[in-house]
Amino acid sequence: MSAETPAETPREGETPRDFASRLGIPGFIDVHTHFMPQNVLDKVWAYFDAVGPLTGVEWPITYREEEDRRVALLREFGVLAFTSMLYPHKAGMAEWLNSWAADFAARTPDCLHTATLYAEPGATAYVARALDSGARVFKVHLQVGGFDPNEASLDASWGLLADARVPVVVHCGSGPVPGKFTGPGPMGQLLARHPRLRVVVAHMGMPEYADFLDLAERYDGVHLDTTMAFTDFSERLAPFPVAELPRLRELRDRILLGTDFPNIPYPYVHQLHALERLGLGDDWLRSVLHGNGAALFPVS
Repeated sequence: MSAETPAETPREGETPRDFASRLGIPGFIDVHTHFMPQNVLDKVWAYFDAVGPLTGVEWPITYREEEDRRVALLREFGVLAFTSMLYPHKAGMAEWLNSWAADFAARTPDCLHTATLYAEPGATAYVARALDSGARVFKVHLQVGGFDPNEASLDASWGLLADARVPVVVHCGSGPVPGKFTGPGPMGQLLARHPRLRVVVAHMGMPEYADFLDLAERYDGVHLDTTMAFTDFSERLAPFPVAELPRLRELRDRILLGTDFPNIPYPYVHQLHALERLGLGDDWLRSVLHGNGAALFPVS
């Protein structure tokens, strides 16, 4: 929370659309929302249902709805473009997930065509096919996948993504539970070899916020998404350091709205209010909630 501006009390009953109207923006570009095959999503939800014993924190899913209803909710919120963040936990899954995501994007025009990858033989070929079919954003989850982004089997894929200038949303921070290849080290090594990559660090790099801000300052292609950061839920687990707030202001053109919808334990509007109470100003909010995403992913 900003030391310069006290937190505002959220407007009672304000909807996300009200929030957008108050800021004078047409809506939101949310780069971190999850849509995936139902059998996979059921397993993800089962994980969150059991997250209390794993991390000591209850994680109720606010938007546990059918797929069509979840899409309708995002539209009701005023989300102009969103993603189908999906990810494999083992070899042999990624290409199948990419096929599903391509179909979902084809029948959901406001969803950015999303793809994923895994460290495995054949990754280069299916990454190339996904790009050829129009993928506009990739998702990589180093915690769930449990692989090093610097594995040789992925080197050509990173090169393809860098050449195509297609952003890759990477869960590389160590929250909520560290993985063998999470933290700034592996991503720093990857960016040293592929400095032109457009990387979007998920969750602001929680909890290694300062280290991932360092990478954003070092590499022009590094962005950060706000997913769950600054919310009451995350502030209890991994508070954002107040001393780093000026860096958020300086990097305002490379911070993007992300929410983790539908897998969030609070209403969608709370993420918006959490960003507002940082006290970084309406121009900063306009950039983060709409302008930056619209520049990275132009929408009609």
